[in-house]
Amino acid sequence: MIRMVGAGILVAGCSGFGCLLGYHYKKEEQMLRWLLAALQEMEWELKYRITPLPDLCRVAADASGGKIRQLFRTLEQELRSYAVSEISGCMNGLLQTAEIPTQCRLCLKNLGSSLGRFDLEGQIQGLQSVSTQCRQHLGKLQENRSERLRSYQTLALCAGFGLAIILI
Repeated sequence: MIRMVGAGILVAGCSGFGCLLGYHYKKEEQMLRWLLAALQEMEWELKYRITPLPDLCRVAADASGGKIRQLFRTLEQELRSYAVSEISGCMNGLLQTAEIPTQCRLCLKNLGSSLGRFDLEGQIQGLQSVSTQCRQHLGKLQENRSERLRSYQTLALCAGFGLAIILI
């Protein structure tokens, strides 16, 4: 009886791991969408209003959600307090403490290296470049999304059953 309970726990644990992989996959996709929305708002604000950088971060925070919103709000606070001399260093520091997926982190690093360094046209080109990079990552994630998520769950379930059979 103990072996059966142990096998059940093993299968449930592996299945939970497959569901966790799917959750992280969806979370990364959502963060990339939020980042794209923030980048679009930032580009429009720069093109049509020539918004100062702290206000631009506030607009980006308002257009996004989750950890992306928190990151832009913190960046805005740092800029308003004049505690930042270089935005790329501040962005890298914020990214070290934030729980942001890898692809989104790369896009944000590129954003940090172009914000505040160039003239208006250069900043707009930087935003467009990061948006393009973000769209590419999002496109790769959305490719065969349902099959990939189902595969994660199926493989985890099969691994759980396989381990249970081996151990029993």
